[in-house]
Amino acid sequence: TGLTEGFSIMFAGNIGSAQATEIIIEAASILKSYKDIHFVVVGDGSRRDYLLNESIGRGLSNFHLPGRFEVDAMPSLMREASVLLVTLTNHKAFAATVPSKIQTYMAAGRPILASLNGEGARLVIEAGAGTAVPADDARALADGILELYNMAEIEREKLGSNGVLYFKEHFDHEKLIGDL
Repeated sequence: TGLTEGFSIMFAGNIGSAQATEIIIEAASILKSYKDIHFVVVGDGSRRDYLLNESIGRGLSNFHLPGRFEVDAMPSLMREASVLLVTLTNHKAFAATVPSKIQTYMAAGRPILASLNGEGARLVIEAGAGTAVPADDARALADGILELYNMAEIEREKLGSNGVLYFKEHFDHEKLIGDL
């Protein structure tokens, strides 16, 4: 799947136009000289064939599309990734929302790279769970990946731990039921 090969950036979920998946393939092209950086896009959607064709056309050995996995398998797959990636296009409506995958990523305890604008990016930064770059900007995405790639492992582990703590404090089901 590419997860166990060096430094892996995993995107999980719907592979659609709202997710700005073309910037993932563009960032993979920008970073193809880094032989140990691998992009793993897990899921399915309307843009999956586009990504597959682009990765083949560009000769990208650092880009993997393993397909869909059962929901039960996802937490352990996410924990194998070096970084979890969330992307959304630069659209006013998306700036006001927080993708639910951010909560899922926080619970997985891995650093998050948010390539989006607005509330989702703010939440990742507030939680100290990763880094955020502007939406629809492949160069900024590649730079964000390199920032995390060049970070000491202990610092990346701290980002993941911060995400888990933030999740437990703000999103944990039992806590929310208790608050309610």
